[in-house]
Amino acid sequence: MDRLTEMEAFANVVDQGGFTDAARKMGISKSAVSKHVSSLEARLGARLLNRTTRRVSPTEIGLAYYDRARRVLNDAGEADALVTSMQSAPSGLLRISVATDFGVNHLSPVLSEFLSDFPDITVNMVLNNRFVELISEGFDMALRIGELEDSTLRARKLSETTKRMIASPEYLAKFGHPQKIDDLNEHKLLHYSNQSSGNMWKLTAPSGEKRQVRTAGWLSVNDGQSLLNAAISGLGIAYLPSYLYSQAMADGLVQDVMPTLPRETQGIYAVYPPGRFTQPKVRAFIDFLVHAFADKGPGDW
Repeated sequence: MDRLTEMEAFANVVDQGGFTDAARKMGISKSAVSKHVSSLEARLGARLLNRTTRRVSPTEIGLAYYDRARRVLNDAGEADALVTSMQSAPSGLLRISVATDFGVNHLSPVLSEFLSDFPDITVNMVLNNRFVELISEGFDMALRIGELEDSTLRARKLSETTKRMIASPEYLAKFGHPQKIDDLNEHKLLHYSNQSSGNMWKLTAPSGEKRQVRTAGWLSVNDGQSLLNAAISGLGIAYLPSYLYSQAMADGLVQDVMPTLPRETQGIYAVYPPGRFTQPKVRAFIDFLVHAFADKGPGDW
């Protein structure tokens, strides 16, 4: 007889307190349940149940076996459910966290195509400029840019972006191009206020030396698009990723302030909670984003 069926019959007898109720739960005859349990006891060479006219209860050995058998049966049930889930069409509510500037400029424009491809999925996209705790705050996934701080999350790289210092031609005509990193102390800098490090830029000198520039900024904003707008209007120098400034640079609205500096490259990642398998709706969205951003590179935004 099938070993799992024998285990299931025995576990149901213990759970239900008798053969009759176990048979009803399994949808088979009482005699079939009895045969499965008897076969299990014969194979193991041990009595697992105490049988009286009034009740059935596990022996000491039977109780120990029940604990292990129930775990095996639960794992088998989860395995079946996993296969069913992974083969089913992606559906349900997908809750996403993404930085405001990236969400508005690059995620929102492709959502209509995704929702057309997966009509059974509904999306709740939350735009914010803070680090969210995915599990405790109820998010299915997030898009994050730069170094990943939480190593417990699973991550898939979607693309890359570069960071450059940019300013308007009018600003540079008025105040000049800084020739070296230390010259930034004499310029008006535009800072991103949500950085944990404060008003500090991490730059790489032409020699390869890593430098940290900490100066008081003329303006601090918690939104990258607003910093770009400030730079375009001539308020100062901003240090921004290419997915924000590339179009403005192509249009001549901003210029590279120090083109001799090595480019700082950052990864763009989809992160999601750890687990034995990825929910179909999350997997579908990540696969979609990989395809949607396939033609995007560090400087191709």
